[in-house]
Amino acid sequence: MTSASPMAGRGHGGGALPGIPGGPGPAEPAGIPDGVVPARAGAGGRRSVRVVGRSLLALTKPRIIELLLVTTVPTMMLAARGLPAAGLLMVTLVGGSLAAGSANAINCYLDRDIDAVMRRTSRRPLARPAPLAVIRPPEALAFGIALGVAATLMLGLLANWLSAALADAAIVFYVFVYTLGLKRRTASNIVIGGAAGCFPVLVGWAAVTGTVGVVPVILFAVIFFWTPPHFWALAMKFKDDYAAARVPMLPVVAPAPVVARKIVLYSYVMVAATLALAPYAGWIYAAGAAGLGGWFLAEAHRLRSRVARLTGGAAGGAADPAAGPAAGVTEGTCGGLARPAARPAPMRLFHASIAYLSVLFLLVAVTSVLPWGRW
Repeated sequence: MTSASPMAGRGHGGGALPGIPGGPGPAEPAGIPDGVVPARAGAGGRRSVRVVGRSLLALTKPRIIELLLVTTVPTMMLAARGLPAAGLLMVTLVGGSLAAGSANAINCYLDRDIDAVMRRTSRRPLARPAPLAVIRPPEALAFGIALGVAATLMLGLLANWLSAALADAAIVFYVFVYTLGLKRRTASNIVIGGAAGCFPVLVGWAAVTGTVGVVPVILFAVIFFWTPPHFWALAMKFKDDYAAARVPMLPVVAPAPVVARKIVLYSYVMVAATLALAPYAGWIYAAGAAGLGGWFLAEAHRLRSRVARLTGGAAGGAADPAAGPAAGVTEGTCGGLARPAARPAPMRLFHASIAYLSVLFLLVAVTSVLPWGRW
């Protein structure tokens, strides 16, 4: 269970949700990014257990994992049509957290060069200069692999091997498809790579039922189409960071009106996916999902309107006037260094997306235990 987007918890190292590429995650607080380990190694290079432990925990990006678990528990409740066994719930959550931590730690190992360049991530454990580093890169890689092995054994032996295989698939997808394959090569990185943050719902469903059916696939689709609007809003805010690191996130290589238009498009598809769950979740869920969807679409259109005002009403071909050297770059390439764009307040949509997904899955959980409200 992992994320390729800044979801996933809550600072996006690549992405995470899921995760999520990020998978589906909330932003890192200004001045104190997720993964910060301010303490230095002791005198003479000796490392205290406490500092090493904090650094290892930071590698797992725990705030991303929080959001992944928000989607796992309601999925398990829907699969069980009530509360799943406490033991199974605990095993799935711990095993899923270990799997997500594994993927995130390996991501930190692989992306340590660009993490050092980006201001938002420059204080993560492996991005710090050697004299201040607490964890060495080989240690981080070994730690990530160990977490993956632990997750596989826990889920396989105490839940079932299907859930373990799905968790492993999430790790492999996040590391090899997103981090190594897509992130630095294409502006579609988060669209495809964001699938990694969708796996927790498959893992949770499989842990309860031993199968994967239509319902978890719909939930997978919800998070899949949620991830681009969520992460592109964050990337609009930090486009200069990504440009400096030569990571071709969509806001770096495309004008702001193009990004805003795609955010609106994916938002509509996401809302449609949430409504596809209505036959299985009931009319109370359907009413709530429709209301939430209307609110989120209004926020997406609000962002697009603000972008249009700031860019003089450009329809999509015009470059962002404040984008500097990155403006007008062909999509799919990296524009190099860029000045911060004119601020269309994208973080409002970013935070709204987190609230939206959390409330939507809370609605799934509540309707799963209600004795009424089904068709």
